[in-house]
Amino acid sequence: LAFERDEAGMRRLVAYVLRHFYGEESDDPVRLLTLVAERTARLAARYMAAGFVHGVLNSDNINVTGESFDYGPWRFAPSWDAGFTAAYFDQMGLYAFGRQPEAIQWDVMQLASSLRLIAESEPLIAALERFATAYQAEIVTAILWRLGVTPRGGIEDRALVQTFEQALRTSDAPLHRVYFDLFGGQVPDSYDETWNSLRDLIEPYAPRRARDHAYWQGEPESMLIDEVEAIWAPIADADDWGMLHDKIARVRAMGEALADPGAVA
Repeated sequence: LAFERDEAGMRRLVAYVLRHFYGEESDDPVRLLTLVAERTARLAARYMAAGFVHGVLNSDNINVTGESFDYGPWRFAPSWDAGFTAAYFDQMGLYAFGRQPEAIQWDVMQLASSLRLIAESEPLIAALERFATAYQAEIVTAILWRLGVTPRGGIEDRALVQTFEQALRTSDAPLHRVYFDLFGGQVPDSYDETWNSLRDLIEPYAPRRARDHAYWQGEPESMLIDEVEAIWAPIADADDWGMLHDKIARVRAMGEALADPGAVA
């Protein structure tokens, strides 16, 4: 529609998206861009908190509801390594783990460019700026949730998350193991001095839920590429889906252990 300079069609599309996907009766392109920026910022934050790497974050792989698809060369990062890539062809690290918020924001910028057909640049730029603000809030929320602690407030929470990220970068520790060990807000004594600052900051935080699920008595679940290939091998060779079914059961148990108290699975 932007290429064809179809203003009427663009307004109808904006109104359709706002009505059906956001529940709003409007054809305001700035309002749409604001909502998309906030939703995609949350997506980026959840990617980062989970250690997930999409691999190919082109704009055609992100939609206006703040969801992504086309998971071709995806990976979970073994550690908090900003340069970790999922796609063998991404030799420049364009979609590396640490660049995903930037890549997703760039995609939103392409939407903004198209919406210039029916909106002025200045309010669109202001809407785009919501991405950075929303991302900073969402990454704090997502990481505190994974750490299993109850938020205390803006300054304290941001300091905790920044210190946590720094400890992860410095230690190169396995991300799935760290989340498992620290859930509830206690840094084990076995963690070295790299974690001392985090240990001090996290001590006042109350657990989000108790570690009373059977999951916490075992080993942390992960989905690194070696395990994915190990699960796939018997399926490809012998149509044996047993390992996959077992993995799904363990992931569901992990979900139950992480869920907020009273949440419905």
